[in-house]
Amino acid sequence: MDVCWRLQERGFTLGFSAAAMVWHHRRNSVRTYWKQQMGYGRAEAMLERKWPKKYNGSGHARWAGRIYGNGLTHALRWRRARVYHGVWGVAPYQSLYEPAPGLLGSLPQMPEWYLMIAIVLVLSAVSLVWSPLKLLLPLLVGVVLPPLAQASLSAARASFNDAPPRRAARVKRRLLTAALHLLQPLARLRGRLQYGLTPWRRGSPGLAAPWPRTLAIWSEHWQDPDQRLQRIEADLKAAGAAVRLGGDYDRWDLEVSGGPFGSARLLMGVEDHGGGTQFLRFRRWPRGSRGGVALTALFAALAGGAAAAGAWAAGTILAVVTLALALCVVLECSAAAALIARTVRQLRTGGA
Repeated sequence: MDVCWRLQERGFTLGFSAAAMVWHHRRNSVRTYWKQQMGYGRAEAMLERKWPKKYNGSGHARWAGRIYGNGLTHALRWRRARVYHGVWGVAPYQSLYEPAPGLLGSLPQMPEWYLMIAIVLVLSAVSLVWSPLKLLLPLLVGVVLPPLAQASLSAARASFNDAPPRRAARVKRRLLTAALHLLQPLARLRGRLQYGLTPWRRGSPGLAAPWPRTLAIWSEHWQDPDQRLQRIEADLKAAGAAVRLGGDYDRWDLEVSGGPFGSARLLMGVEDHGGGTQFLRFRRWPRGSRGGVALTALFAALAGGAAAAGAWAAGTILAVVTLALALCVVLECSAAAALIARTVRQLRTGGA
């Protein structure tokens, strides 16, 4: 991927060649396969550091291609996947006709899904000291079943060139294939975590106050407000930020994501004065994501309920989780606010 992105950055165009071949070294043991997949996770972290604009806030590359084959992990979907060939197989751009896997079908394939399993497992274990948390047991089953189903489906559809004649040997090979499908995201997760590619990582070089702030700039050079916002957007993206533009009815212009739990928004106001001068006002404020705020409120309520019931051990554990979630929201909002503050200050020092 690094070579492809470097070529595209230099103006080259990548194309498809049906005759192209790639030789891939298959590992011959579970141990070497584990090391290989950990290496892939480390490589993803290294690529994210070099190409932050190519990755989203969760640490996954923005890619819209398609891979076809029988040896892949099959996403869970309601309908069977089809490849659009066209009449006599001449139809181009198959991805336009083959819909991408849905969010629910793709989530269990992400390495971070195993973090979700670990969190739900720990909370379910807390039910041993506070019985109301046993209500999480169905949720635990719900987060464990999708990876198992995907691994089983992928192993069942895998093809082997030298299938053994004995049924027991074939079943053993299928079980091993399913186990490798389960190990692959876990190994990638370990490699990603070791090199800092986490959903809670901060792309900002620092932190800023997580409360509303206003900055005023006097400019001797007139410029259209749209062009100023486009410049700010370009500078933010160059710094590796994930930027979203405000819509027609939004009371903000730009939103910078600090991660899955928090972001910061920016609103610009312009006053035109005589002689081509302008007075600019920028207001930024933090915004916790709905999911982050909802999770924090949920665990706070659970901690309060456990404390009210006298289950102090469970209440303490849930309170620690609540504080950790609240800290994530604050840090991500602060990181996004720092990116906005630095970019706006560059307008002042660079001669807005």
